[in-house]
Order: sequence, then C-alpha cells, then structure tokens
Amino acid sequence: MSSESSSETDFEVNTSELAASLLDAYERLDVSVRRYALFVLAPSAAFFVLTLVGALALELPLFVRLPIPVFGALVVGAGVFYPQLRVSQQKVRMENQYHLLMTHMTVLSTTNIDRMEVFRELSKEREYGPLADEVNRIVQLVDTWNQSLDDACRRRAKQIPSEPLADFFDRLAYTLGAGQSLSDFLLSEQEVMLQNYVTVYESALDNLEVMKDLYMSMILSMTFALVFAIVLPILTGTNPMLTISGVIVMFMLIQTGFLLVIRTMAPFDPIWYEPEDITPPDERRMQASVVAGGALSLVTIGLVASSLFGGPIDLADFLPVDSVPTPLYAALPFTPLLIPGQTFRRQEREIVARDEGFPGFIRALGASESAKQTTTTDVLWTLRNKDFGPLTEDIDDLFKRLNMRIEPTRAWEYFAASAQSYLIQKFSEMYLVGRQMGGEPKQLGELISENMNTVNQLRQQRRQATITLVGLLYGITAASTFAFFIGFTIVKILADLSFGLGAQSTFDVGQLIHTEVYDLPVIQFLLIAVILFNALMSSLMIRTVDGGHKLNALTHFVALTWLGCIIGVVTKLMVEGLLNV
Repeated sequence: MSSESSSETDFEVNTSELAASLLDAYERLDVSVRRYALFVLAPSAAFFVLTLVGALALELPLFVRLPIPVFGALVVGAGVFYPQLRVSQQKVRMENQYHLLMTHMTVLSTTNIDRMEVFRELSKEREYGPLADEVNRIVQLVDTWNQSLDDACRRRAKQIPSEPLADFFDRLAYTLGAGQSLSDFLLSEQEVMLQNYVTVYESALDNLEVMKDLYMSMILSMTFALVFAIVLPILTGTNPMLTISGVIVMFMLIQTGFLLVIRTMAPFDPIWYEPEDITPPDERRMQASVVAGGALSLVTIGLVASSLFGGPIDLADFLPVDSVPTPLYAALPFTPLLIPGQTFRRQEREIVARDEGFPGFIRALGASESAKQTTTTDVLWTLRNKDFGPLTEDIDDLFKRLNMRIEPTRAWEYFAASAQSYLIQKFSEMYLVGRQMGGEPKQLGELISENMNTVNQLRQQRRQATITLVGLLYGITAASTFAFFIGFTIVKILADLSFGLGAQSTFDVGQLIHTEVYDLPVIQFLLIAVILFNALMSSLMIRTVDGGHKLNALTHFVALTWLGCIIGVVTKLMVEGLLNV
C-alpha cells in the first residue's frame, strides 16, 4: 500500500509540475491566452472532432481508420504544448550561446568603458538572439524606468527560463549591489560559466544518445510493419497498395519527426562563418563544385530517363552488363553530387584545423603585445613565421593588410572571412574591440584562448557522437533495405510460381495465394522512394548532429542511396538464387 501511495504521490507531483510549467509558458506568450485559445486551440479541437467523425464514417479497415483520429489528437497536443515548446527552444538557444555572451561581456568589462555601456553594446549584438533581448530589457529598465543595474538584473532573473542564466543575473545583482566591480565579478565567474556550458553541452550529447536508441527501435518496428504490409496481402487478398502506402507515410513521418527533434536537441555550435560583404578565397571554388555537381546530375537524369523510357540512349550500352537493375537507376542521377559534397567536406576539415590553431595564436599575440608594448602589426611580423597549421597563411595575410595601413577592423574582418570559422570570427572581433577600448592584451588573449580550447574539446566529443550516429544510420539502412527486398522478392517469386502453376494445372491457385492484387513495379518504385527518403533524412541528421555545412550531407546522401540500392539488388539476386528461380 505504501508503494502504491508513493507512486500516486509522485504522479500527482509530476502532474502539478507539468501544469505549473504549462501555465507559466502561456503567460510568456506574446499574445493573450484568450486570443491564443480562440485562434489556435479552438481550431485544433475542431480538427480533432472532424478526424474522429471521418474515422467513424469511412468504410475502411480499422488499422487504416485508426491513424486518422490519432493525427487529429497530435494536432491538438501540438496546439496545447506549443507555448511550452517555444519556451524550451528559447531556453536552449540561451544556453547554447551563453558562453559567447559571457565571454563578450567579460572582454568589454576589462576595457575603459562604463558598465552600463557594456550592456548597451551587448544589446546591439542581434546574433545572440534571446540573450541579446534579455540584455536589452535590462538596459530599458535602467534607461527608461530609472532603475539601478542590480535591481534590473534581479527583476529579469525572475523571468528568464534558463536556470544557469537566471542564477548568473541573480549573483550579478547581489555583487553589484555590494559594490564589487563588473570586471572582477566576471573574471571570477569564468570557471563557473565554462563549467555550466560544458554541462549543458554534454547533457545535449547524452540526450542525443538516448534519441539514437529510440530512433533505432522505431525504424526497425516500421521496417517489420512494412514487410508485413508487403507479404500478408498475398494470404488475405486485400489491396496491398493501401497498407503499404500507409506504412510508408508513417515511416516518413517518424523520420521527419526525429530530424526535427534532433535539430531542437543538438547544441548550437556552428562551424562555418559566411560573411555578407566579403567573398572568401575558396568561395568560388565551392560554388563551381555545386554548379558542376548539379549540371552532371541533370545530365545523368536525362540519360536515365532515356534508358528507362526507350530513348535513343541505353545505359546498359556503357556498362559491362546486359541490363541495369532498376534500383541502380535511382542511385546513378545523384552520384555527381559527390563533387560538391567532397569539396565542402575538405574545406570544413581545414576550418576545424584553423579552429584548433587559433587558441595558441591569440594567446601568443596577447602575451607578445603585453611584453613588447608594441603594435599588433609588429607582433604579427614575428608570429607569421610560426606554425599554426592552416591558419598560418591567414595570419600572414592579416599582417600584410595591417602593414599596408588597411583599417584594422576591416583587416580583421578579412582575416575572419578567409578563415571561414564562426568561432574565429566571434573571438577575433572580441579581441579587436577589447584592444581598441583599452583592454590588457595578455588578459584578453588568455581569456579567449581558454574559452576556445573548451569549445574545441567539446567538439571532439561531438565528433565521436557523430561517428556512432553514422554507424547506426548506415547499419539501419542496410538492415531495413535487406528486409524490404526480401519481402518484395518472395512476393514476386510466388507471383511467378502461381502464374506457372495456373497455366499447367486445373487447380485454382488463387484460392491459396492472392498474387493478382499486387502491382509489383509500383511496389518496387515505392520501396526505392523509401530508400531515397531515408538517405535524405539520415544525411541531414548526421549534419545536424555534426554541426557542419548542410552541403556536406550530400556525401552521406549519395553513399546511403548507393548502399540501399546495392543491398536491394544483392538481396533480390540472393533470394532468387537460394530458391533456384
């Protein structure tokens, strides 16, 4: 009895906490609760009722009608929990860029500007998103409502959904109220801030590990469902197209849903920097690879279409085979996309190598400027001869621009654009602003170097998580395609046998197996479509977890497409060989 009462108590507590968080999320909406209920909740409830009536009125099998009201219930659930999802997304965005904002604030606080000017400068950085909005609200409370900075921080701490950030503003308010300087507080907070960021980052990676296990279970379940949808109609005589199409739609919805969830859960840590007004040196080469890959892909599509529909060109004439297996026709048109995929992949490796060399460079730059009490240009004259990996050439170019008396801000912008690294752009901008406002170069260099080293270490863990995800997705693709084509080939063999037996015997084979309900070419087309969609979703998942450029996904897309199509062909040949057909 005690365990039952304890379980009931835990359930009541969890329910009350969920209700409280949901009500709090509704209060944070930009519109009134009444307006949200009128324009979102009421239509979603009406849609659910409509799907329920439709499921009862349609004369279809139960397993076909059941998903209809389930979809309506999902729409209602999405409407009810959207405010909480929105708050969660804001929280994630805040915590993902928390370390950049704190580092930027610390750099500005060590300069010769007023502490309120630090907050005003950060409020203009729209790249920080919700974090910049929170800083801007603090500025408005001070400038418009004449509140003290510590009172404004304390007030906003109660409204911020992120616990680490709310705790930071609470401590900041207490410290400023006690008379401590902003720079002393922020410098002492660096270790705590980095530890919070590491905790959030690693928690996100752990959540992705859980999602990978859940994804594997769901996809394998849908794989078995699709195999049953292919094979069972041969015994029941029902139309297989309806069941197969329904399972494929569910298969695609599940993969799309997992992609969206993974995008929400993955840490925001972009690798690439794409400047708006400066063309990086390698930009034209990457654009040319995209054009070349796209053009060759269109040409291959034309050749495949000509071969399939009896045109003047047959691909079999160019290959050492009598006929090209049907699944390979789906893989051939996408093969040229390897050109941009590999180009962007190599470029991203260089960016990662530059990121690994930047902490040593910025630390050496700051220490040398402090020791020699000279300009950045004079220090770079020595540092450009050091080995900082792929970053060495960019450092040499930075020295040449500064030596030619190019405006320092513009010279550093070209440096960041040439490196094409998001973190190098952010941290080099922080260093430049800190130096221009009178900051101590050695302190700035050590501060930025420590933060960048922490991010690089976390990226190592992220790359390991990506490697395991790649193995999982390739394994699932191979296993699923193998199962799909085993079921399809068995049905095809039985259809051929029933046709032969029916022609040689007076016995009606159709009483035992119902092969006449199958349209095998259409089913094969649907299975190939599943392979292509799986390759697309899987490649996007890999890029989302990796944090790299989306065009890098082309390499995995082509590889997964070829893997699925080859396994489909091999499975078909293997089953037919085993059954001696």
